[in-house]
Amino acid sequence: MGIVIDFVALILLYIFCFYKRWKATGKIALLVNTAMYIYLSFVLYFTLMPIITSLPFIFNHPYMPMNLIPFIDILERRGDFTKQVVLNVVMTIPFGFLLPCVKRGSITAFKALLYALLLSICIEILQPLINGARSSDITDVITNTIGGIIGYTAYVVCKPFIIKVLFHWENTRFCA
Repeated sequence: MGIVIDFVALILLYIFCFYKRWKATGKIALLVNTAMYIYLSFVLYFTLMPIITSLPFIFNHPYMPMNLIPFIDILERRGDFTKQVVLNVVMTIPFGFLLPCVKRGSITAFKALLYALLLSICIEILQPLINGARSSDITDVITNTIGGIIGYTAYVVCKPFIIKVLFHWENTRFCA
């Protein structure tokens, strides 16, 4: 039920706060910003939800400090570490790819790295606050940041194609 409340809140936020503003800036901005919004909504789903219904209980459980030993799970062969590393990298590839589209190309490799790092740190700090069963891990921060850089690199490689497709899409009649 909590996840449903969170998604309803995200949909209402989109409709009443972002849709009109993004639509006014053009079809491309609406498409790219909406894609980033949907992506970030799914990141919230997989990492933090439910949020709204968890807020009253944020301080009702002990906060687990972050594991600051990088790749300790791999070194000690705990759990399905390969799956966790791969999923953390894959999770932030779209962020690195979409970020320069949203910011209209003003993102450098350093800024992409910084934004991916900040996104990951925020997720890792909030996870144990929202859910006492969750913990944060420096390995997740590292692998999420790597995913963001991979996504940014893919954007740089695909940029001429992206510009061509979006320019064509914007100038077709059926997309009025």
